[in-house]
Amino acid sequence: MNERIVQYKDKVVRYWNQFSKNQKIIFVSTLSIIVIVIVILTMMFSKTEYEVAFKDLNSTDAAGIMTYLDDNSIPYKLSPDGGSISVPSTQAARAKVDIGSQGIVENGSIGYKIFEQGSSVIGMTDSEFGVKYNNALNGEVEQLLKSMNGIRDAKVLINLPEKSVFASNGDQDKASASAVLIFNAGFKPNQEAIDGYYNLMKTAIPNLPIENITISNDEIELVSTAKGGEGVLSTALEANYALQKRFENDVRQNVKQFLTQFMGEDKVEVLVVSKLNFDKIQSQENLVTPVNEEDMKGIEISVQNISNNYSGTTAPDSGVAGVGQEEIPGYPSDTSTGNTTSEELSETVNYEVNRIAREIISSPYSVKDLTINVAVEPPDGQENLDAATITAIQTILKNIVRASVADSGITYTNDELDQKVSVYSQTFNSGEDVSTGIKLSNGALWAIGLVVLVLLGLVGFLIYKRRKQKDEFEEDVPLQVPTEFPSINLESMTNESQVRKQLETLAKKKPDEFVNLLRTWLADE
Repeated sequence: MNERIVQYKDKVVRYWNQFSKNQKIIFVSTLSIIVIVIVILTMMFSKTEYEVAFKDLNSTDAAGIMTYLDDNSIPYKLSPDGGSISVPSTQAARAKVDIGSQGIVENGSIGYKIFEQGSSVIGMTDSEFGVKYNNALNGEVEQLLKSMNGIRDAKVLINLPEKSVFASNGDQDKASASAVLIFNAGFKPNQEAIDGYYNLMKTAIPNLPIENITISNDEIELVSTAKGGEGVLSTALEANYALQKRFENDVRQNVKQFLTQFMGEDKVEVLVVSKLNFDKIQSQENLVTPVNEEDMKGIEISVQNISNNYSGTTAPDSGVAGVGQEEIPGYPSDTSTGNTTSEELSETVNYEVNRIAREIISSPYSVKDLTINVAVEPPDGQENLDAATITAIQTILKNIVRASVADSGITYTNDELDQKVSVYSQTFNSGEDVSTGIKLSNGALWAIGLVVLVLLGLVGFLIYKRRKQKDEFEEDVPLQVPTEFPSINLESMTNESQVRKQLETLAKKKPDEFVNLLRTWLADE
């Protein structure tokens, strides 16, 4: 048995010695990597992965969840701050549904569920009901606020007016509320979100005006737009700024796209600076114009003609004729009688004119000023743009500026337009030094390296398996009888020439036996 083991050992050693040094290093490295990969994969797949199922918990909710998990033999991990609980990934979804359905997580707020707990058989007093109702309303509003984006915790205190049988002032029948919000790290609510908090509390709490609501965080008070917040102003400024940038971007893209068709790709850069008028003007006009502008007359809608004729005998004048002291100067002194005739004509014409009422709302988005700067790379073989090209580009830019400011009523002269546009030559980076190869992330490189190592390991394993099958085949062959080495009696030799001659003869006739004999001598020495 020991001899067979020794034979196997000798064969393994001889087989191992057949490889070169580099082959041995590659084989050992591949085998080591395969073992390491197998160990890592085994650890990864055998390790229980935990998933955060509940976070931002208070002590009450955390205790309730831990009790439920202990009762159902579900392993869990509690975070160092006690605000998060992790469960195995395979059981996380089931645990969330079960705990959520049982109402264990209440975010520290009981809400109207308090009326389902500890109800007395004989009922409760009005004072007890009022306290529970107030606490329940506080909890419901807190839960609503916590459900909004960015709010980690909320504390609400509501003061409801007391009911009275006597007539009271209107302000005394109004409720009031205060809230303290704690936001997630890095979250900053905008004015729209703040107005949403106010509207939520206003609609959730009966008879609560916005002016009776106070909301603050751990630093400052959050003021709604109705109470003087700057939400409307800031929103308008942001909208105006976005509109201006959009206009500039559109002009820049249009100019670049047009010039690129003639100058080539990546040879044009455009800088646009604008000033927009956001003033919104509303005016009303009441105009009255004639129908017939030539005669400056309107349409006759009614005409009235009145004619009075009179004829008869005149009566004698009374008084004393003459021009005495008591007589009226200029009065006719003739007392004779005669016939008289009179005629009176009257005409009234009503004209209808055009009455025009106009309500004019001017567009608030007019361009007050526009400047366009263009950098163009000269064509190949030229250091600068020629004058004709620069003039053509300037003409195009001037037309764009003139058309853009037309609605604002501004008219630029040619000298002023020259100051609004500029074209100059600029050599851009050709991009020859930029690597055009595929860039891979570190993770991708590690993945590729791991795949290569696995492939090398498979190749090494196949080679090893093939060698092993070959050795097994050789083992099945009967062992050859050990070769009997020829014996040379050195003591009977009298001189060196005889020994040398006998060795030469053995080497020529039986070289294999001669080699084995030398190996035996070397092993003995």
